[in-house]
Amino acid sequence: MRSRSGIKKSPARLLLAYALLLAIILVPAIAVYVRGLEMLNRLEDQLLIKGAVLLDARGELITTLGSGAREYIPIDRIPLNMRRAIVAVEDSRFYRHPGVDPIAIARAALVNLRAGRIVEGASTITQQLAKNLFLTPSRTFTRKAEEIVLAFLLERRYRKQEILEMYLNQVYFGEGAYGIESASRLYFGKSASGLSLAESALLAGLPRAPSVYSPFKNRRVALERRALVLNRMAELGYITPREAALA
Repeated sequence: MRSRSGIKKSPARLLLAYALLLAIILVPAIAVYVRGLEMLNRLEDQLLIKGAVLLDARGELITTLGSGAREYIPIDRIPLNMRRAIVAVEDSRFYRHPGVDPIAIARAALVNLRAGRIVEGASTITQQLAKNLFLTPSRTFTRKAEEIVLAFLLERRYRKQEILEMYLNQVYFGEGAYGIESASRLYFGKSASGLSLAESALLAGLPRAPSVYSPFKNRRVALERRALVLNRMAELGYITPREAALA
């Protein structure tokens, strides 16, 4: 049987075409995967000294060893409300997705389509961590593909709480503060372990746009952002509406 163009279809040619298409997709994906594993292994070697800190008997920082985050603190010293606040505003499905959130991608695509421009992103906390640890800020298809692959690798290698711990110790909170401990000391003059609900909500609102939401630069906008975080926490059931109002 001939096609409308009069050219006889060849099963062998179709198989070859499918094989070539598969190779075009798989070869770059495998290359990104291998590179991602190398970067992850290199990171783990560096973390053997980068995150080491010395604390006194009261838990106060004495000094930091290595060249990693200035003040790295474990997840159990970060208040639950701080953890919930950052999840609520940055990645509400963090505990349910495998590193990439298809639902968030679809929602952001719809919002951006309606707006006619990019007004909402869909990067998960894991993707943001992958970008912060391994990649440049450039917005290219290749970098985005690497980010997605690295997010999957991080999810396979670490538990959710470990990923959240690394994220909170790496993310930029503005005014030169990297990590939740540095941010807490900068904005409130105390360790992150002592953050209140209101303080946690304010800090959680900063990573999306630190220069815009900085309370040092625009107090009104910072407080509006804090209110948004508190309302989002209430919507997700992390706190009650009354707790949100009091905070």
